[in-house]
Amino acid sequence: MALHLIKLCVGADSLDDLRQWVAERSMVAMAAGLQPHSSHVTRMVPKRVEELLDGGSLYWIIKGQVMARQKLLDIVSFTGGDGITRCELLLGPEVVETTPAPRRPFQGWRYLEDKDAPRDLSASGANLEDMPDDLKRELAELGLL
Repeated sequence: MALHLIKLCVGADSLDDLRQWVAERSMVAMAAGLQPHSSHVTRMVPKRVEELLDGGSLYWIIKGQVMARQKLLDIVSFTGGDGITRCELLLGPEVVETTPAPRRPFQGWRYLEDKDAPRDLSASGANLEDMPDDLKRELAELGLL
């Protein structure tokens, strides 16, 4: 069973903002001759790396709701020029929209067990891509998504 990470998506006001940021980072990677990916640097290094890389994803919280996930490709620990150890999360290029799920703000990241992870929105069988994010949130709060 996969283990995931969950984190606030600081700076993104919508799912479209996140998708645009990921697309830009993927293009930069491809221009450098690398596979398309984006990355996120965080201060704390996960201890359960093997479990995370066994099918895990990074779930993004946008405006108080889990809204999307990206597959974890690799987790690289490094020491910056300031002598502080950091962690780079290498993420797949696809942003998968999830069923909105409310979450309170917190610092850093947290582990997320597979059984507690929101399901992919596409798993519901409905085509909801064009539905506004606010309406998706309301429907999820009512238990209709």
